[in-house]
Amino acid sequence: MQTNLQPQPISPFHVAIIMDGNGRWAENQGLPRPVGHQAGARAVRAVVRTAVEQGVTALSLYAFSSYNWRRPEEEVAGLMALLRHFLTIDVRDLRAHGIRISVLGRRDRLPLALAKAIAVAERSTARNTGLHLRIAIDYSSRDAILAAAQQAPDLSPEALATRLGTGDVDLVIRTGGDRRLSDFLLWECAYAELFFTDVKWPDFTPAHFTAALGDFAKRTRSFGGLMESA
Repeated sequence: MQTNLQPQPISPFHVAIIMDGNGRWAENQGLPRPVGHQAGARAVRAVVRTAVEQGVTALSLYAFSSYNWRRPEEEVAGLMALLRHFLTIDVRDLRAHGIRISVLGRRDRLPLALAKAIAVAERSTARNTGLHLRIAIDYSSRDAILAAAQQAPDLSPEALATRLGTGDVDLVIRTGGDRRLSDFLLWECAYAELFFTDVKWPDFTPAHFTAALGDFAKRTRSFGGLMESA
């Protein structure tokens, strides 16, 4: 028996979720698309609680892509208001549970009220040491990588990773049936495990999240090396 590399232990550390299917969930029920986003916000609250219970260290949520500006103006306005409400109202409970909030993405195109809510949420939770909740709003990974490359003192992987500041992702979960990353944390997901489900985000429950973590725990990652072979 030759041993080239021992399997790396699996434990949830940084989980990223592409929360897809809100609008389609509403349309399938004959409801306006904004109702789907409201239902999706309830799913966020439940999954964040479960992430804390399961010992997840960092949870990154794809809330609004830079490409989502192409959606109808009314839907975008509703999403912006929903995000502001979450960061204004829910932050009190998150702060009480030691959760730190960071927001990824551009802020110059966001409504002023939302930008202010982001600043307050980040500042008021900055010293918390529990789950690090990252919310991506007006986010494009390609733009983030380009900006990091322009600002880094050199073009080494370490320098870019430091400028990006989000850390490697261990597990990506995408709901809604599509099987792609959609410009989300591309650098950070270089060696991430991928978990896709047809369940639309409003229907994604703590049980679904726990099942995804269980599937992740069964996997062995070699990070490009060789596993032990007989």
